[in-house]
Amino acid sequence: MSASTEPHSHSDFPTGFRGTVLRPGDDQYDAARAVYQGRAADKGPALIAQCADEEDVATVLRYASAHDIPVAVRGGGHGSDGYAMPGGALVIDLSAMRAITVDPKTRVVRAQPGVKLGEMDAAAQQHGLAVPAGTVSSTGVAGLTLGGGIGFLMRRHGATVDNLLACDMITVDGRKVRADATENPELFWALRGGGGNFGVVTSFEYRAHPVGPDVVAGQLIFPFDQAADVLGKLSAHLATAPRELGLLVAIADAPPLPMLPEDVHGTPVLILVVVYTGDLATADEVVQPLAALGRPLADLVTKTTWVQANSMLDAVAPYGMRMNLRGGYLPALSGDAIDVLLEHVATVPAKPGDIYSINISFMGGAISEDADEDAMAFSRAGAAWLWEAICKWDAPEADARYDDWATTLTEAMQPHALTNGYANLTDDLGEEWRRGVHGSDAKHQRLRSVKAAWDPRNLLRFNKNITPGTAG
Repeated sequence: MSASTEPHSHSDFPTGFRGTVLRPGDDQYDAARAVYQGRAADKGPALIAQCADEEDVATVLRYASAHDIPVAVRGGGHGSDGYAMPGGALVIDLSAMRAITVDPKTRVVRAQPGVKLGEMDAAAQQHGLAVPAGTVSSTGVAGLTLGGGIGFLMRRHGATVDNLLACDMITVDGRKVRADATENPELFWALRGGGGNFGVVTSFEYRAHPVGPDVVAGQLIFPFDQAADVLGKLSAHLATAPRELGLLVAIADAPPLPMLPEDVHGTPVLILVVVYTGDLATADEVVQPLAALGRPLADLVTKTTWVQANSMLDAVAPYGMRMNLRGGYLPALSGDAIDVLLEHVATVPAKPGDIYSINISFMGGAISEDADEDAMAFSRAGAAWLWEAICKWDAPEADARYDDWATTLTEAMQPHALTNGYANLTDDLGEEWRRGVHGSDAKHQRLRSVKAAWDPRNLLRFNKNITPGTAG
């Protein structure tokens, strides 16, 4: 049974709703519908229900369930697909639910779904703690977590879902349930990587770890003509890297930094983004060999704070630009894969003011070696690296040009990539991709079974959708 797709006026929206209700034409409507993906602004939702609390969430879901209306959910609004604000949809907006509590004794952090990564980092760091999460401070913790959650701490402490202890969730028929290792364990299995397919999570409980406050972090910037050589040496060099080293490789246009030669500004460079959270006395032993892989134009790695280190990518993640995002897992950083990525740098259709970056994240350590692939929906089996291509622009007429480029790159990378992947770091690539992204047909069928149990009419369909089905 599927939900109705007919337009709904929502004239009968519940009067008991305590938050703010916004419709097209209302003063705050345009501000409320702004999300990370600028293309979502092309057509706005029919109604945005800005929830004040859990009971508001339940009220909207009971209303939607009674009328068979599909529901979109906005947490931090950072998803590249723009599913948080679909045209014509009924949206549950959780952005006002932003409470965070940190228990320094148990190291448990509890966060509501409107919390952003920078806010959680700041709260946890007051106690010298951090929850392994993402790399951009404006990212919402809800979508990040439900999709898996990777970042600079993943090699040391695993993915975000590896550190998720429990969720409070409102079901599509408006009931509050808890999911953890003992209560609704099958739902908890699915929530760790299966996205927002099963209900609306109103609280996340995480295990935090001692991190910082001081770390060593920054960028090693190499000329583009050294990129193939440096990348070719990287895998062998990192084979014995400590888990305290987080590394993201970016190929992007050089920023106009005063320490870089002017003739490099605005041209492609290779950037090693380094975050070392181990003993500061040993940082040079870890960082300097990375610099020695080539002849860097600039070494900007220095002692800083965890909060600053985990927000240094914010500059290339502005809100509201049009964008596409593609990526996948690599079993190895092979010469052929490197060649494909570097070749496509030359064909990026970037204009002045546009932003692009081809990123390669180093995995291994806790996220790869300490995890049971079948313990949760999130997959990472066989993944040694993760590649990602992100493009951002403002002109709608550039959409097709960028989409064609991203599709061509994705197809060229397919022979080098795994069929499983990290769902958050790519736009939805279609039904076949969704069947494989969680790692096995058995896991996909298990997710379909959980979906059937908790959302049999697929009311929560504005996501990387798992259709209801039966296991087996």
